[in-house]
Amino acid sequence: MVWNTKGAIRAMKIFEQLRIKRQEKYEGLFSAPVLFISGLLAMPALLFNPYPPFRLIQFLFFWFLCWLAGRRNKPLITIFIILVIIGFNLIVPYGEILFSIGRFRITLGAFMSGLQKAVTLQGLIMLSRLSIRQDLKIPGSFGELIGDSFSIFAQIMESKKRITRKNLMEDIDQLMIDLSLGTTSNVSMETQTAIPARRTKLPGFIIITLILLLTWLIWALAMI
Repeated sequence: MVWNTKGAIRAMKIFEQLRIKRQEKYEGLFSAPVLFISGLLAMPALLFNPYPPFRLIQFLFFWFLCWLAGRRNKPLITIFIILVIIGFNLIVPYGEILFSIGRFRITLGAFMSGLQKAVTLQGLIMLSRLSIRQDLKIPGSFGELIGDSFSIFAQIMESKKRITRKNLMEDIDQLMIDLSLGTTSNVSMETQTAIPARRTKLPGFIIITLILLLTWLIWALAMI
């Protein structure tokens, strides 16, 4: 039992080291403005995709990219949120009846609507993790406001593990105070190992172009 525990801890450390290496390569390939613009260019392909199965493919694609980029993600929570959104949509049945559980009817229309909402939300979350970095700077006063908002969002996402069930409200209050004072002392390993590029090099532009082409290709297939 002790050996199994040590083995599991050792495996977790190895996986974490591999994740950090993937993140370092990702951060070193792209500049923050290029990532942000790429995210804006990819977003319409997801939002204007009319068919839920193809949106699901886009979401899975963004999820895979997050893994390649070394972004932290909890698959069980992601899947749970998707199932909850679909479940709430099934409460109001419409369309073809797939099957019934007592008086509760599972309909195709409600299921597809829930699937579309769920994968759209999660797809946007994955896309934001890929395209928003703390070093993002947008020119102008409005750009500064947007940049600060994105920076705060990124810090919240990185510091959310500080929030525990035992001291939920206290942890949230302390996190908000630290953010307002700019003293978030609990910097995650993800931030510590990030290596922002001053400019995007040729391999980065090639990768970004391929990702955008694949994203819009899925949209084009959905429109056929």
